[in-house]
Amino acid sequence: MKISCFSILVTVSLLFASFTASAKQPVKNAYLFAYFVGNGEDGLHLAYSYDGLEWKALKDGKSFLTPTVGKDRLMRDPSIVQGPDGVFRMVWTSGWWDRGIGYASSKDLVHWSDQQNVPVMEYEPTAKNAWAPELFYDKKSKDYYIFWASTVPSLHPNAPDSATEKGLNHRLYFVTTKDFRSFTPTKLFFDPDFSVIDGTILQKGREYMLFLKNETLRPVEKNIRVTATFDLQKGFVTQVSAPITGKYWAEGPSPLLVGSYIYVYFDKYRDHKYGAVRSKDGATWEDVSGKVSFPKGMRHGTAFQVSSAVLDTLLLVR
Repeated sequence: MKISCFSILVTVSLLFASFTASAKQPVKNAYLFAYFVGNGEDGLHLAYSYDGLEWKALKDGKSFLTPTVGKDRLMRDPSIVQGPDGVFRMVWTSGWWDRGIGYASSKDLVHWSDQQNVPVMEYEPTAKNAWAPELFYDKKSKDYYIFWASTVPSLHPNAPDSATEKGLNHRLYFVTTKDFRSFTPTKLFFDPDFSVIDGTILQKGREYMLFLKNETLRPVEKNIRVTATFDLQKGFVTQVSAPITGKYWAEGPSPLLVGSYIYVYFDKYRDHKYGAVRSKDGATWEDVSGKVSFPKGMRHGTAFQVSSAVLDTLLLVR
């Protein structure tokens, strides 16, 4: 069989064109959302998105990890951060009235280390709880920050309407660690003049933004606000913004950079659904709750970016 030089040239040209086209195709951004459903008994759930608007459950909505630590064996408010070593680390609320939090790590979000209790408030016997811990990795100091909400009655008076609020008057506390084996002593992280929970940090350029829930019942707040700093070690000013959410009760803010937007997702817990706002400048916010979709029953979690390879692996898990 004779093959002409022209045929060979055409074949080579087509192969080169195909290779060039595939090389020029941009890699898709991939985003994950760690969340819980119900009361948190069945553990960690994950959803994914390519655009920050449409979120779909992974593993057909089944749990990736069942909780084994804490008085109530819960896995509420999961917060996941991927460190510079590629390892994913997670903390969560392990029980309603625990003085510790849950911790585990994973290289692929499928296979997890043994779960541990981190006794962040055990030093304070009157501390009532340790709720909604959040992880943040600071590239500048190379420290992991873990911060959460606790009520210590001796430090702050009972919240107004304490029967409804169960006497809880929260402030944010924190520890830092480099290896999750040793931790700095627990200290106050954010101490405003109102009950505050659900703090979470987003770094954009040199600025650190702290999103939080004003937990005040009277007058009714129950909304998401933001404050900022350029020096994480100096902390955040307690003069917070006006609410960035609307006239509904919102909690569990989770910020995510998607293109030129800062998205903040949150649990509209009275309405039993999720919402979102977004901003390009961190000052003017647009409510896009009508433009986003989430898995049914999704509750307070954390959104974060991953490589498309990580998501491709998760899409195969059944």
